[in-house]
Amino acid sequence: MIPGPEDLSGPWIADDAHRAFLVSDAHRALDLFDASLRPGGGLQVLDLAGAPLPGSLQELHTTTRLVHSYALAQIAGRPDRAGLIDRGMDDLWTRHRDQQHGGYLWSLDEAGVVDGTKLAYGHVFVLLAASSATLAGHPDADRLLTDIREILDRHYWDEAAGLFRDEFTRDWQVFSTYRGMNANMHGVEALLAAHEATGEALFLTRAGRILDFFIAGQAARNGWRIPEHYDERWQPDPDYAGNPMFRPAGTTPGHSFEMARLLLQWWDLAGRPGSDAPAQARALVRTAMDDAWDAQHGGLAYTLRDGAVDNPARYWWPVTEAIGALAALIKLDPQPGDEDAYRRLWRFAALHLIDPKVGGWFPELGPDSRPSRVQFAGKPDIYHALQADLFPLLPGLSRAGRDLARLQPLRRDCVAR
Repeated sequence: MIPGPEDLSGPWIADDAHRAFLVSDAHRALDLFDASLRPGGGLQVLDLAGAPLPGSLQELHTTTRLVHSYALAQIAGRPDRAGLIDRGMDDLWTRHRDQQHGGYLWSLDEAGVVDGTKLAYGHVFVLLAASSATLAGHPDADRLLTDIREILDRHYWDEAAGLFRDEFTRDWQVFSTYRGMNANMHGVEALLAAHEATGEALFLTRAGRILDFFIAGQAARNGWRIPEHYDERWQPDPDYAGNPMFRPAGTTPGHSFEMARLLLQWWDLAGRPGSDAPAQARALVRTAMDDAWDAQHGGLAYTLRDGAVDNPARYWWPVTEAIGALAALIKLDPQPGDEDAYRRLWRFAALHLIDPKVGGWFPELGPDSRPSRVQFAGKPDIYHALQADLFPLLPGLSRAGRDLARLQPLRRDCVAR
């Protein structure tokens, strides 16, 4: 798989061959993930070959990300022929939504609730799914959006801090003092999508407050690396180590890329106030690339301690987020090294991460740069990789829904320009 012409003097994001590669990768992944619809009801996770994994566990972030991804694809011109948006929206309302206590349950199986913990991480993805479904014109989007914004306001939003609290029991009892960057980062993503879907200023204002705390505040004081974990007073807790997938110890350079892209999206939506945001985004991207890129094997290390690699595992999603951040910088103000880094990431992805046989991306690589199964079973989601395909195709830094609807890059008869 060749992601773009090596001898091109201009940027790949403006090149027809690279853009066709992005469109093809998106279609192949969507064709694979169509099998996420469980015949007996609910949604299922797929193995590396695209067959259902054993068991019926369905987690909130899986349901919401599928709705979001397929809504984006539908807006972009690829019909949801599997009916994943309809199934996912129904599951959110009738299965994940807690009829007894309100809010949304983390995981379910065919017998009922497996984990009823109420996590901000999952709830902000409900807001993202509702917002993308709104942009796609889904008939159930309004009720979901109304419900989730009320839940977030009542339980999670800390107005004094301008940040989201993290976790409660199923019946909304406080059981920990943990505060985290990850839920807030995805909160920014969801708030910006909600603003784009509704035009309401409050969503944009809250996203800006979160970004200001973590970037102008924490990152600027910590060498442009963002502490992941905090106590109830929102003080960094560098010794915290939790779930290795969602709350690993140390800092996570993949999140720096994601926050850089979201910062530029917010700045663009807010009317581009001042000049700090582009410089801050560039500092986040440059530091994360310098810290995490594996010069010997390629790919990005998962976590750092004081800027040094702590967990060298190479997952797919930091590469996708680095691609999105660099594409944004290239659109805004390309600097020496941006294009080289963008191409290097896509070359690595095409050679090692993208599955040439059945589509989709392998989630992790072993020391030999072959697919590994240490942390992830199967192909856990389409969300990160689909956005890496779609965002470089668009002309701007924000309003992806509007531009996807206008350009329809995933129409079979269209090459996006």
